[in-house]
Amino acid sequence: MSDDKPRVRKIYTVVEETHADGALNLETPTRKAAAAAVFTNPFAGKYEEDLSLLIQWSEELGELLTQKAVAALGIDPAKVESYGKGAIVGGQGELEHCAAIMHPALGKPMRANVGGGKALIPSAKKSGYPGATIDVPLGYKDAAFVRSHFDAMEVRVPDGPRGNELVLVVAVTDSGRPAARVGGLQVDEVKGEDGLR
Repeated sequence: MSDDKPRVRKIYTVVEETHADGALNLETPTRKAAAAAVFTNPFAGKYEEDLSLLIQWSEELGELLTQKAVAALGIDPAKVESYGKGAIVGGQGELEHCAAIMHPALGKPMRANVGGGKALIPSAKKSGYPGATIDVPLGYKDAAFVRSHFDAMEVRVPDGPRGNELVLVVAVTDSGRPAARVGGLQVDEVKGEDGLR
């Protein structure tokens, strides 16, 4: 394995389309898409102080996965409303490997491929095994206080991560929750100046 590029074993893309929620049939379905990469963890089975290689890889993987997730929705990147990210590390790795692949550098390629994004990108991380699920948290991309878009998308790769692998997930939506009605800041009220309101 070359250290300058991640060894990706599999890319998995999934779309969730909701047509009804409870007793309500939706006029327009709400849609979420996620793209996940399963790749070899270069630090599996050993402790390494410097995790900058994973930070570097997150830029390439983040661009690829965000583009795939947006393409799966079939919309212009600027029409993405919510985003989120998640990572699962296999049993030979550490939770900190998830942090390295998600936090310092992943935000930049995600935002560049969804037409901006002022708000913090919600994230989740866990240690898991092949087929483990992760609930990727979602939030409105330009303002964290938009309550209608507080949501999550459950994602699993049937055969990943193996013990020496990582799974990185990027999720996007074209809308908020179906029939959201618990108040709070509305999308048409967003100023988008500070990532909060």
